[in-house]
Amino acid sequence: MFLIDTNRNGQVVTDAIVNQSIDNYLVNDLKLPGHGLMMYVNQPAVIVGINQTVGAEVDFHYLEQNHVQLVRRTSGGGAVYHDERNLIFEHIINGDPQDGSKFGDYTVFAEPVLRALKAMGVADLGISNKSALTVDGKKFSGMTMFKNGEGYAAGGTIMYDLNVDAAHASLLPASDRPHRGVDSNRVAITNLRQYLAPEYRDLDIQAFKEALLCHIFEVDSLDQIETYHLSDKDWAVIDQRLAEKYDTDAWNYGANPGFREYHKLTVANGELHVNFTRHAGKLRTAMLFGAIGTPAQLHAISEQLTGIDATPAAVETVLTQPDVTAVLGADAVAPLVQVFTEEAAQ
Repeated sequence: MFLIDTNRNGQVVTDAIVNQSIDNYLVNDLKLPGHGLMMYVNQPAVIVGINQTVGAEVDFHYLEQNHVQLVRRTSGGGAVYHDERNLIFEHIINGDPQDGSKFGDYTVFAEPVLRALKAMGVADLGISNKSALTVDGKKFSGMTMFKNGEGYAAGGTIMYDLNVDAAHASLLPASDRPHRGVDSNRVAITNLRQYLAPEYRDLDIQAFKEALLCHIFEVDSLDQIETYHLSDKDWAVIDQRLAEKYDTDAWNYGANPGFREYHKLTVANGELHVNFTRHAGKLRTAMLFGAIGTPAQLHAISEQLTGIDATPAAVETVLTQPDVTAVLGADAVAPLVQVFTEEAAQ
């Protein structure tokens, strides 16, 4: 196993969208042979699974008010919150000599982390529900995997001193979630800091990362670890992938299951995201979400739009109802009518 350095020109990268795209580059493009491990820190962000509907998972008011990124990964699993007191680790496997037999076995990729944490004083470690790493029965890491040909990535979080209140506030409780796609399972979570040996409890996150990596690789310092450093050529491709897909609203906000089209509108009341599928002259599916109104209000409006004719008259009839304009604002009517009907009018 070797280490993959995700710094750029010697500077730590904390943009969650960039970091999330690096593993895709390593698996899909670079394909370094063997078993690599990368570990990084994100600025505050909510990461959702590829099969999740963001409108059912995320409190957009909280994200907007607290400058929290929204990021969609290319693997499954539930929505999680990251911040600067949280580590993310990713095993990157290419050319697996066992022909991918380890894919799906989370214990294989959890073992180096659990072994290192045990050496750092953490007791009562375990794995529950196949992919959740636990301490004292509480979850401190959720793992996910994705595969492409002979390459795959398997990783998760390591909650050192995560802002748990922010984690809860950024995600919708089950009672507020409209149902579409794969729901997240909210479980009891905890930080590792209190379980570590005293010498590891008051480190900044980069020092904790270094200590953890040294225990994983069983060395005294990082310079003793075989390391691949991302080159300018690597970063050029990563930047291209970001521009094409991973840093677009269409991917992070709009790639929700069950919808073909996505638009983002800026209206007087804020940013409004729109997903829908139009077929045979009707809106087969429709979903509005964002930091406008409440999730329940936007869901109710979406339900009224679903199934109607994709004509200006039909859409306008829904959007000009007093209870709808009270949420969206009167200025949202015209752009929404255009979005929902422009193809049908051609």
